[in-house]
Order: sequence, then C-alpha cells, then structure tokens
Amino acid sequence: MADPCSDPAHGWQSQPRRSSCWGRRRPPPPEPRPPTPAKGLRCEEEKVAARKTAPMTGGVKKPRRYRPGTVALREIRKYQKGTELLIRKMPFQRVVREIAQLHKSDLRFQSHAILALQEAAEAYLVGLFEDTNLCAIHAKRVTIMPKDVHLATRIRGERH
Repeated sequence: MADPCSDPAHGWQSQPRRSSCWGRRRPPPPEPRPPTPAKGLRCEEEKVAARKTAPMTGGVKKPRRYRPGTVALREIRKYQKGTELLIRKMPFQRVVREIAQLHKSDLRFQSHAILALQEAAEAYLVGLFEDTNLCAIHAKRVTIMPKDVHLATRIRGERH
C-alpha cells in the first residue's frame, strides 16, 4: 500500500481523488538563525564600562509629560464640574474697596455683600468668555483675542 488514499480502511474512497490525500504540505518553519551583532553594538566589557560612567539619576523618576491639550481639557472638566469661586477672595475684596473708594470714602461692606459681588462678577466673566470663544470660533480660530472680547460686548449691547 503505497498510497494511503486508496486504503479502504481509511474510508476516503468516496472523496474525489487528489494528487495527495493530505493536500499541500506546508513548508517547514525556517531554522532559527544565530543572532548576528547589530551595527554599533559594543562588546560586553564596553557596555559595563559605559554603565559605570553614566550619571546616576539617584532613582528620581521623571514626571509624566502629557500630550499638548490633555491637561487643559482636564482643567476645563474640573472647573465646569465645580461651583467654587475662581478668583481669590482677598484680591477681589481689595479691588472692590479700591473702586468704591473712588465714589465715596469710608464705605463699609458686609462680607456677604462682597461675596455676592464676586459671584455676580464671576458669572458675568464666564458668560463673556463663552461669547468671546464663540466669536473666535466664528473667525475660524481657537485662540481668543481682544477683538473677540470687543465684538462680544458690542453684540451684547454693553458698550456704546
């Protein structure tokens, strides 16, 4: 029995006859080649010497560098989620007192009044910057400019 396909014990007689019952043979896998040294590789002693002379960083890990814009988007999400005031209270209070001093001297403020002014001022600025951003986007830019602020205030009717 030279041909295993013609053996009736295998039960392959009903199948159409092929040149070989096993089909095409896969080529054997290539023999692994011995590793060849790449260009510029130094011998083992040179590697060890280079390691010893290299400056040690002292185990200090470099801080992670995020891609440009990633941190900005994270900050945007953080500030949109929160409700806290974004301007520090004491600098804002000094500005309020300085402006009030121009109109009348020796004015006194309740702490809640300054907080109410700060809430209103921040809400106004956020809205203004939203409109300013829309003006910049309309001009096919992503960077806001002073001319966007001027246009936003003019459209709002705040500037005469």
